[in-house]
Amino acid sequence: MENHTSKYTKFREQYPEFIYHNVVIEEGETCLKISFQFSIPGLKEFCPRWIFPKPAHRKTADDPLLREMAFSLGMTELVSYWKITCSPKVKVLAGTLGDEQKAWWKDLYFNGLGEFFYVNGIREAEIENFMTIEAEAPEGEAGLKGEKPNAAEAEISRHPGVLVPVGGGKDSAVTLELLKKAGAEIWAYIINPRGATLETVKAAGLSNDRVIQVSRTLDQNMLELNRQGYLNGHTPFSAIVAFSSLIAARLYDLPYIALSNESSANESTVSGSTVNHQYSKSFQFEQDFHRYAADYLPGSAYYFSLLRPLSEFQIARYFAGLKQYHQIFRSCNVGSKTDSWCGHCPKCLFVCLILSPFLNREEVKEIFGRDMLEDKELKDTLEKLTGIQEEKPFECVGSRSEVNTAIAITIQKLEEKGEKLPWLLEYYKTTDLYEQYRVHPDAYDTYFDQENLVPDEWLSLVKKTCAQR
Repeated sequence: MENHTSKYTKFREQYPEFIYHNVVIEEGETCLKISFQFSIPGLKEFCPRWIFPKPAHRKTADDPLLREMAFSLGMTELVSYWKITCSPKVKVLAGTLGDEQKAWWKDLYFNGLGEFFYVNGIREAEIENFMTIEAEAPEGEAGLKGEKPNAAEAEISRHPGVLVPVGGGKDSAVTLELLKKAGAEIWAYIINPRGATLETVKAAGLSNDRVIQVSRTLDQNMLELNRQGYLNGHTPFSAIVAFSSLIAARLYDLPYIALSNESSANESTVSGSTVNHQYSKSFQFEQDFHRYAADYLPGSAYYFSLLRPLSEFQIARYFAGLKQYHQIFRSCNVGSKTDSWCGHCPKCLFVCLILSPFLNREEVKEIFGRDMLEDKELKDTLEKLTGIQEEKPFECVGSRSEVNTAIAITIQKLEEKGEKLPWLLEYYKTTDLYEQYRVHPDAYDTYFDQENLVPDEWLSLVKKTCAQR
């Protein structure tokens, strides 16, 4: 963690304004191009772009909802560029926002940038003072209604299709398989396809016409400013997935969007704080987004996470039986450009640990290409994952309790077989945590989080398949 408070203060004084100028929509026969125009006056202009495929018969010129969705996607994109200088004022010229909407966006930015502020050592940022949003108010401005949307209220289109964002990891593979089991009509949604995402939908048996591949291009000016030492860090990418998936669902007339975020994403990364690397995967964001879409983008697809009732532990248990995905899934950020597991990072170690109760050691080693449990250099990472150290790794990993439970079960399994424990597990046995967790090996057998937005027709299947042994 570095202290960039002086940079934060300096840039805010030097660049007091960030402007969202415009959103440009260009419709072709088979694709829709959306570009955004942002600027930090006196520094740089930015023009990130998206390209969505679309059915040839789908005309979007007279679709006001689609334009509002595009404008909202720009509101999500802008935070990646705003964070370069953290300008105290954001001026929105591309669309209108009421007071409740401005408050909603500020809440998303502040909570979604919790890791950014924490890692950069910026303690001065408070939700009241970190940003002011200026925008023209819409006619007949209405505030958020505040009621919890219901699945039955979703606007159902011509067919009961469900859009599934696929990132190439184990979670989206489990969602695909559960929905297949339910007999759902599935479309996969992939942003900037790579090997793991394409292989995942192939393993799921989806035909090419059921795979929506979208291109997202970052502006090079942002990347250059990052190299020059301007502020940089984590932004709420899952919020970008959320708003962009609304557009894809609209283009293909799909009434449902099924995410693969689990209840474990609700746990804070820094113990005792609200700083959460996975904020935009949390149930808090899911509810807030669901409410925003219902109130300000009426007619949107019904957005929910199919795996929200489950823990990472249960998802791993189910995924262990999906052998067709074991050699193709990837969720290592370090190895993302080469579509590989690096075998040394917190994400790799977490996936290794959470799968170990359900696979033998050779199967786990075959997935990652090395035996991470014998790597003494991963001791510090193990301590962060288990809570020996207060700060979890800033990665999409499960809860501390789940990791400890998985380790305790793995140790017992290996000892019952008479196998020698690998170094990391030998070390773990010397901690107080082992005795604490070994007495509750069934802690997640029937876990089921009632705080979810899963439609009734799929909720019982999730519970029956994954929340019972």
